[in-house]
Amino acid sequence: MTCPSCGSQAAGNFCTACGASLVTRACRSCQTELSAQARFCHRCGQSVGSPVPAQRSSEQRAWVVAAVVCVVLLGTMVYRVTRSASQPVAPDMANSGVSSATLPENSGRAPDISQMSPRERFDRLFNRVMQAAEAGDSSQVQQFTPMALGAYQQLDSVDADARYHAAVIHLQVGDFGPAKALADTILAQAPGHLFGYVIRGTAARLQGDSVGLRRAEEAFLAHYQTEIAAKRVEYSDHQPVLDQFKEDAEQAGPR
Repeated sequence: MTCPSCGSQAAGNFCTACGASLVTRACRSCQTELSAQARFCHRCGQSVGSPVPAQRSSEQRAWVVAAVVCVVLLGTMVYRVTRSASQPVAPDMANSGVSSATLPENSGRAPDISQMSPRERFDRLFNRVMQAAEAGDSSQVQQFTPMALGAYQQLDSVDADARYHAAVIHLQVGDFGPAKALADTILAQAPGHLFGYVIRGTAARLQGDSVGLRRAEEAFLAHYQTEIAAKRVEYSDHQPVLDQFKEDAEQAGPR
């Protein structure tokens, strides 16, 4: 079959190119086709009764991972994670394309996405996950993360910016495999794209892979000038991320 996310030929339950699920379901209420990760219907908002995804490790470790990702990717703020798993702290991820001012404050209800375009749904849910992470609300992160990833799989078209946001969500909850698969897809479609190296390097850093981190940093620096000269729109939207990764790579020096 053709992967609905990246267009690659795929078989089985997951795409070997980008890691997207190939298993779909139907909404019990309106019969709309849903992604495997969806917990709520993107058309009518009905809960599909999916279980909360199993965590890769303890809740405490998941929030530590979230904090490290944000420090590496944003580079403009420093955050601390408490030792208590019941009181995690994670920062808001900026530049998602939708202002956080439009999101409901302290509300556990899903945003009304029934009338939005596929990209608007994804951007809105991505922002919702990041807002919940900043507030330290793990239950809402668990609620909205699969919705955001499900909305990503429903996109009519996928660009490097959308793949980067999906990878950030995967990295935040410790799903390194899908995140690295998205980096590979970005680089396959746009060789030298800086987002691919940022994702690879961040995943390597979180996994304690010093060799993989250095390879990503060296490739990032090698392509930096050429890619910045290309003036890609997504680079201007995420310039603080690129600046911080570049600074870290230059400070690391040869290893």
